[in-house]
Amino acid sequence: MQQIARSVARTFNNLPRPHRVMLGSLTVLTLAVAVWRPYVYHPNSVPLVKVIEPEKLESRSLLPEASEPIDQTTPEEDESLNLPQDELDDKTTGADGIHEYVVSTGDTLSSVLNQYGIDMSDISLLAQSDKELRNLKIGQQISWTLNADGELQQMVWEMSRRETRTYDRSGNGFKMSSETQQGDWVNSVLKGTVGGSFVASARSAGLTSNEVSSVIKAMQWQMDFRKLKKGDEFSVLMSREMLNGKREQSQLVGVRIRSGGKDYYAIRAEDGKFYDKSGSGLAKGFMRFPTVKQFRISSNFNPRRVNPVTGRVAPHKGVDFAMPQGTPVLAVGDGEVVTATRSGAAGYYIAIRHGRSYTTRYMHLKKLLVKPGQKVKRGERIALSGNTGRSTGPHLHYEVWINQQAVNPLTARLPRSEGLMGDDRRSYLAQVKEVVPQLRFD
Repeated sequence: MQQIARSVARTFNNLPRPHRVMLGSLTVLTLAVAVWRPYVYHPNSVPLVKVIEPEKLESRSLLPEASEPIDQTTPEEDESLNLPQDELDDKTTGADGIHEYVVSTGDTLSSVLNQYGIDMSDISLLAQSDKELRNLKIGQQISWTLNADGELQQMVWEMSRRETRTYDRSGNGFKMSSETQQGDWVNSVLKGTVGGSFVASARSAGLTSNEVSSVIKAMQWQMDFRKLKKGDEFSVLMSREMLNGKREQSQLVGVRIRSGGKDYYAIRAEDGKFYDKSGSGLAKGFMRFPTVKQFRISSNFNPRRVNPVTGRVAPHKGVDFAMPQGTPVLAVGDGEVVTATRSGAAGYYIAIRHGRSYTTRYMHLKKLLVKPGQKVKRGERIALSGNTGRSTGPHLHYEVWINQQAVNPLTARLPRSEGLMGDDRRSYLAQVKEVVPQLRFD
């Protein structure tokens, strides 16, 4: 073996240098292949690297969902924005889900229902069921109910003191039914003195819940019924229809309230509205926009908006105006501040009650300039606009509520300060001379 090794070494040394390099490289490679052992993966062995499963990670985006309005509140957050209610709210509203409206100058079926977010398709189907719906008259009352999806379910039209028409959803349209009341209308004067509260005192004097509500609505621009004091007096003239000895319906003719030694009057005119003894309008006028100039609308009112991702209804209850931070925000009408605070997605926000039926809300503010309980006038500065809460850019979210229901601020029929003129005023003043003597306290 040694001789063989010496022979191989001698032969290797006698080779030219290039051949020796090549032969040495092949030898090293051969030895490496001979001793190499491949690594075999065993599933039961402990992994050297911890694998993180992506589906188990909580993904969070720094940007808001494009499909959701940026100032859309969750149900829990929206509860915190609800206005505080009192005895008048609890006991003078109609049945749950019933919305009432008295026809005024210039009203049409579509203009009334559309401002409350009812689809034009439903309004068109309703009009097809009765062509006379195109001829609404001032002073008539309509009421309606919606189903759980916000669709029109039923509408009632009180055409006159004697005839009422009801429209019920049936299949792909509405079915009309008519009821004629045959009774005698009798005027009744009900009077009393405020004790613990006006609602309780009025009920004790013989007024029904609906009649109490009509009194409060008629006088809402002149006084705050919650602040009436013990000993204040009231006298109410009601016209009631009696059928077979039972009261079928009623209508407020006039009311007089004496508070703090001062008399306040509200008397119904032929147009269905209430005026004072001289024929001047009682409603306080509203501005259409809560700013000095009109800004670009970045998001419209949409009460039936459906989230394309979740499929749930996520209504946008107001209008968004894009404006620079620090823009003065104005009260659109006379009223009382009921809320001025910060609340979740709304950021800094203000709610103002105007009379008993109207409320306005202003959200995403930068600075509040008023406090709860403060009285404000139309056009008064109440805040500076901002970008607080759930918001992607400077803007003002503005809402209008009528009878505790959000309406479109751009199309809602807002109160206007107006009085009677010409023949209408002369006719009204003649009526006042008949009504006022009946509103005695003795």
